[in-house]
Amino acid sequence: MTSQPTLSKAGNGPEGPGEPGEPGGPGAGLQAGLKNRHLSMIAIGGVIGAGLFVGSSSGIATAGPGILLSYALVGTMVVLVMRMLGEMSAANPTSGSFSAHADRALGRWAGFSIGWLYWFFWVVVLAIEATAGAVILESWVPAVPQWGWALIVMLVLTATNLVSVGSYGEFEFWFAGIKVVAIGAFIVIGGLAVFGVLPGADTESAGIGNLTDHGGFLPNGPGAILTGILLVVFSFMGSEIATLAAAESEDPQRAVTKSTNSVIWRIGVFYLGSILVVVTLLPWDSKAIQKDGSYVAALDSLGIPNAGEIMKFIVLTSVLSCLNSGLYTASRMAFSLGQRGDAPNAFARTTGRGVPMTAILASVVFGFVAVFFNYEFPDSVFLFLVNSSGAVALFVWLVICCSQLRMRKIIERESPEKLVVRMWLYPYLTYATIALIVFVLGYMLTDTEHDGRETVLLSLLVAAVVVGISLVMEKMRRGKARLQEGPKAPEAP
Repeated sequence: MTSQPTLSKAGNGPEGPGEPGEPGGPGAGLQAGLKNRHLSMIAIGGVIGAGLFVGSSSGIATAGPGILLSYALVGTMVVLVMRMLGEMSAANPTSGSFSAHADRALGRWAGFSIGWLYWFFWVVVLAIEATAGAVILESWVPAVPQWGWALIVMLVLTATNLVSVGSYGEFEFWFAGIKVVAIGAFIVIGGLAVFGVLPGADTESAGIGNLTDHGGFLPNGPGAILTGILLVVFSFMGSEIATLAAAESEDPQRAVTKSTNSVIWRIGVFYLGSILVVVTLLPWDSKAIQKDGSYVAALDSLGIPNAGEIMKFIVLTSVLSCLNSGLYTASRMAFSLGQRGDAPNAFARTTGRGVPMTAILASVVFGFVAVFFNYEFPDSVFLFLVNSSGAVALFVWLVICCSQLRMRKIIERESPEKLVVRMWLYPYLTYATIALIVFVLGYMLTDTEHDGRETVLLSLLVAAVVVGISLVMEKMRRGKARLQEGPKAPEAP
């Protein structure tokens, strides 16, 4: 554990882009291979997960139009957390992002624990998204079995990540671009339909009245807002990817600052804007929302032909984007852990192109194992993996808040000029955010209908095991250090 965290200059420390930093590695460390347009689209696309398209229908069915308040509350929480992370990452851009900040601010045990938990989350996501993508692809080309499509998708994106960080950025630029254009078009078309000015569309069921005409704005009561939070909170995971990727850009500080400042409108437009369109195009209790999914049902209500196939393509793009970014994120976290001595040294080695090959392959291997469990043991082993990683998003956000409380003082004392991004109303909003996250975790413990209690308890169990391992390893390091120092010489009388 570190007793006094210190800061290193971006690009000059062991985790700065273009620095060697890898024990015995032949490469030149992570390299600045991401362009500004890559970072911009990664930041925008990072908040748009496949969960927005396929998971919003259950939230609407639970909370009705009031789901907008659920999204607004979670969105506000994410904006505040990202502001804190932006403050730390702009001062010290690093591939380990919040894990490296926790290492400096809270102690080595915190960086180790949250880093491995985050890695675990993303390798499980790899399996979930690979399977989701395979289901869509098999529906188009049934000659190839589902497991075959999952294998193909994983191999293609692994190869992409192994080539260079630039190839990851280029793929993500186009994947994210398609998502952004699709949601933008959906909002424009849906907005025109709501106001009855979309030519040739069937808009009889559309209108602002849908927000209150079917049992009111909160048809299932105010408590449904909290339940809605549980259903939508995990679809926001991915907002932090831009701070990890910024370490491999030409101007990390500028990239972090830009992505942090834009998170408000990104969440406002893509989440609140698109969900508002859905619940105004259709009554919240429309059976089509549950049967076909919220976005497909909304498009179908306008008489747009092949709405289902169009949405399948958009969801597939989101799945591939999530897979691409998940593999990138998991490998960079493993790379950072390797640099800090919290993972095998091989994880911190890079190729001549600045690619952490071992970290990528290790993440892929565990991803493939999780895919295997998904096909062979979907209701036992894989269900455990999914539930035990489910609350990691909230754990990550909580650690970011706690890290920022201390890191602000450290930055002000050591390098005040690096505070180019500042958390608003520090420390009051930080404490308020911590309280909100703890409240959500506590409320999840009361939720038995949507597996909230099981998710939190299993996630806490895995977290406790990881923290225990970190404390044991730290104790062993200290014991080894004392042995190397040898017995102290007796003091002279």
